[in-house]
Amino acid sequence: MEISEQRQGAVTIVKPGGPLCHAEAEQFSGHIDEVMARSLGRFVLDASGIPYVDSSGLGALLRITNDLGESGRSLRVCSANETLREVMDLTGLADRFEFYEDVNAAVRSFL
Repeated sequence: MEISEQRQGAVTIVKPGGPLCHAEAEQFSGHIDEVMARSLGRFVLDASGIPYVDSSGLGALLRITNDLGESGRSLRVCSANETLREVMDLTGLADRFEFYEDVNAAVRSFL
């Protein structure tokens, strides 16, 4: 899985490319842990490159949002496709995340 990262002011935007499944979920989770250690705690997950997610991927996303929440930081999700949103709705996890249409809207939400 390729994971790109950029910053807009104090906000870190992470964009994984590819399905968020078992091995990729571990790689993604490790990458986010590294980013969390060196940032201000404002994160946007650009989900436009995630075609689908399995239970491992959902677990990684849930762990990340819980870890951030415990330390007063937060994760915003933007550009999630219909499949990802539906999986999160069906599993009851959608209410654990803040969803935005695009990166700019998610970044502005921190202002």
